[in-house]
Amino acid sequence: MKLQAKFNLAMAGAFLLGLGLAAALSWQIANDNARQEVLRQAALIASEGDGVSLYTDQEIAPLLARASPDGFAPQTIPFLATQNVFRRIQKDWPAYSYKIAALNPTNPMDRAADWEGDIINTFRNDPKLPQLITTRQTVAGPVLSVAKPVRITEAGCLTCHSTPDRAPQVMTALYGPSNGFGWKLGSTVAATIVSVPMRVPLEHARQTFLVLLAALVLVFVLMVAAMNVLLRVFIVKPVGAVAAMADEVSLGKMDVPELPAKGDDEIASLAASFNRMRRSLVQALKLLDE
Repeated sequence: MKLQAKFNLAMAGAFLLGLGLAAALSWQIANDNARQEVLRQAALIASEGDGVSLYTDQEIAPLLARASPDGFAPQTIPFLATQNVFRRIQKDWPAYSYKIAALNPTNPMDRAADWEGDIINTFRNDPKLPQLITTRQTVAGPVLSVAKPVRITEAGCLTCHSTPDRAPQVMTALYGPSNGFGWKLGSTVAATIVSVPMRVPLEHARQTFLVLLAALVLVFVLMVAAMNVLLRVFIVKPVGAVAAMADEVSLGKMDVPELPAKGDDEIASLAASFNRMRRSLVQALKLLDE
């Protein structure tokens, strides 16, 4: 195998090893970036929900409470207002969801699905857990969900959720006397769950990954091509000339011209050494002829 072929083979092996390491690292980084993008979207949705809830509690509730016969109006419930606002947003963004899921909700629409129930039970089993991030597969691809517990921390909440006889009549007339009661102070009754699809960010990550790999391959091809030219000009061709001259001298042809030995690199030094060796051999043969 020729020197240039050995060089290309060694370079290809080193490149494949480096490409594998770079691919693993870049794939991890691309996926982490996609996950962080989804988490930022979820945080933004959650913040908007908190803003709607706070606005309803501080601005809307005092106004509507005075207009209601028993001081209760569904529109004054912050959680209900937040979800109603987001349901309108979902018409344009159906893959996104904001839900306050409960195992025993006042509104049956808020009843937790099986996977949401698992999240609520996780919060119940660990009262100090502030947040839970989960990923699940759906028909539309992977979906990341960020959940926070809803715990009863104020006794005022039990006015509507302890027993049906204590709840406002408007509330029991609207939702019935069987839903959303029996809550206790300090208990975890629900979870605010924001779900964001990961399909688009992951697709962007995959495209970025493929572009990066293609760029690495292109850079390697150009680099090897340039190095092959340099290798041929500065190493293969000069060494080939030395080898050819050695063959001529070994066949007894002493009149071959000397090799050019310009420069101070190893190839020039090899050519100069070979020229001296040839001259010494010629002198030795002349002495023998005398």
